[in-house]
Order: sequence, then structure tokens, then C-alpha cells
Amino acid sequence: MGLNLSINDKKSIISTEKLGAFIASIQKKNGEIPWSTGGKTDPWDHVESAMGLSISGFYAEAVRAYEWLAESQLPDGSWWSGLQDGRVIDSTKEANFSSYVAVGVFHHHLITRDGKFLRSMWPMVARGIQYAINMQAPEGEIFWARNKDGVIDQMALLTGCSSIHMSIKSALAIAKIMGKKRPQWEKANKLLGAAIKNEPDLFNMIKSRFSMDWYYPVLCGAVSGEEARKRIDKSWGKFVVPEWGVRCVSDRPWVTMAETAELVLTLTAIDDLPRAKMVFRWLTDKRYTDGSFWMGVTFPDGVIWPEEKTGWTTAAVLLAWDALNEITPAAKLFNHQFWASLDKSFLRSTKVSRQQLANSTEGHVS
Repeated sequence: MGLNLSINDKKSIISTEKLGAFIASIQKKNGEIPWSTGGKTDPWDHVESAMGLSISGFYAEAVRAYEWLAESQLPDGSWWSGLQDGRVIDSTKEANFSSYVAVGVFHHHLITRDGKFLRSMWPMVARGIQYAINMQAPEGEIFWARNKDGVIDQMALLTGCSSIHMSIKSALAIAKIMGKKRPQWEKANKLLGAAIKNEPDLFNMIKSRFSMDWYYPVLCGAVSGEEARKRIDKSWGKFVVPEWGVRCVSDRPWVTMAETAELVLTLTAIDDLPRAKMVFRWLTDKRYTDGSFWMGVTFPDGVIWPEEKTGWTTAAVLLAWDALNEITPAAKLFNHQFWASLDKSFLRSTKVSRQQLANSTEGHVS
């Protein structure tokens, strides 16, 4: 299954190696991946960039990225929300940021089957997930952050909670591969999923202007089946601009490449391949001569803004490209059917024994 490109669509083809090299060019020697060269770093986008490295075959660089996360994780399982040149520029500690590392680690394992990597990352994943779950409200939503003094800001964000839902699913998959039981996580994620699906009033509705609040509940799998398709159809005209992409915010004439790529991921998650292919094609002319993708562009005047070249935008495009073309064994990471059959297939066939963990390699050379 792939894009089935016609001769006129050859411009749509992207080079995973070239895009991976672009992300690697941003990465610092210590493994940290800032937004752009000289830019800030946040844990979520760092993980997204690492996933792009894994798709592109830059396995050693991806491992270094996760090792940097393990080294920089705070004692409570969180990370600072913003760093620049080693300085903390945002001392918020977000639940979404602490948990997303599980998605990246599971993604890398799906591609490499590197048992030693999985074992080495497990303590970090477990601490990050527990940090998030410790901020869950009785109704199921998870509050978005603590401040530097540990005080919880009791506001829940739909996009952030959807990301956490995907993160806990990934962490539970890792736990099963490792032969570990985490019933508390299972209970917490069932409650969280029900809140996302059925209780919209629990979340900050001001954020509903943002397209991520539209598609993330579907992308994470909390909303699935016919209900997922209805959700996508209902707000399609609100956020999708034909030939341009997906608006970041519904009332602004600005589309962003990351959101456009994530909508492609969402459409592949529910097996809506015709629209996924169509939306991906809108991305293909929105890149610089070096192959990296624009962050965003205004319409109809076509002004590129901002001009920053971000690794995580490129990584989002790589994830969408992989989902469409099944380049790697992680291509179906967000696919709802993949998760529905996971217990019966992948987890049993890839369960890591102690001997396998001991004998597995450190990583892979790009």
C-alpha cells in the first residue's frame, strides 16, 4: 500500500535520507535536538524529531536523542518545558511533555527491535508516565502542568490529554513487551479515554479554535470508528483549506505544515487513504530548496511565516509519509486497527526475554 503516484506526482516524492540528514544537522553533540539551529528545545518536539531520525535510518542519532532525555529528566519524572543553550527558559513541567517519550521509544523499538535500547529507556518512560498520571482528576482528565514549585495548574487541554492517551497506550505496550504489569496505568488511560470521548466540558474550550483539538482525539484513538469519521467530517471545512493545507487556528488565514501532516496521520489512522493522499500532496510544494518544509504560510498571499526551519515539522512530514507508504515497521503506529490487533500479534511475537535483552546491540549505525 502506498501513494501510487502518477508520473505527474513525482514532485510529491520525498527523500527520507535527505530529511533525516536535515534533522541530524540540527542535533547537538550531546543528543539534544532544538527546534532549529540555535533555537529552543522542548521535550515533545525533541521526541518528534527523534522519531524522524528513526524513520530515516539515523538510528545512532535517534538513540543519542533519547539518551539526552534520560540524562536531563528531572527527579519527579518531568522535564522543563523550554531550554535554550542549556538555560531553562520555561520552568513549567507539562504532563504532555513528560509522557510523550513513551511514543518515541515504542516507535524506535518497532523499527529496530532493539531490546537493550528498550530496557535502558524503560525507567525514563515509567517515570514520565507516572508524572502525568499523578495529575489525573477524578473525572479522568489530566491537568496540563505543574510550575517549578510543584503546584498544579488545574486546567486540562484536549490536545494535550489526547497526546497523553497515546503515550500511555505506548507505555503499556512497552510494559507488555518487557513482561511488566501496570494495572494502574490501564485504569488511568481507560478513564482518560472516556473523558476525551464523552466529556468535552472537562477541557479548556478556548483551545477549540486550534485544529489539533479537532483531530487529536481521533489521532490518539480515543474517538474511533464511525464517530471518528463524523468528527473529521464535521469540522473539515472549518480547518482545511484546499491546496494549502490545515489552519493552525480556525479564524486565521495561516496553514501550517505540521498540522497538515498530522491530519494525514489522522486520516491514515482511520484508513481514509484517498483524503490522506490528497492532503499530503498539498504539502509537497511547501518546502525550501534544501528539502526542509516551511513551518507555515499565509493564504492567499503565500507569505512563508515564520521562516524558521524546524526539525519537528520535517519529522511530522516523515511520519505522514511513512504512514502512507509503510516504509518502516512503525508505519502503523497511529492506525486504529494496529492497536486493535496488537495483543494478538506484535506483542507476543516481540516479547523480550532477559537473555535477548542482555545480548541485544547498543544501537544501529546510520
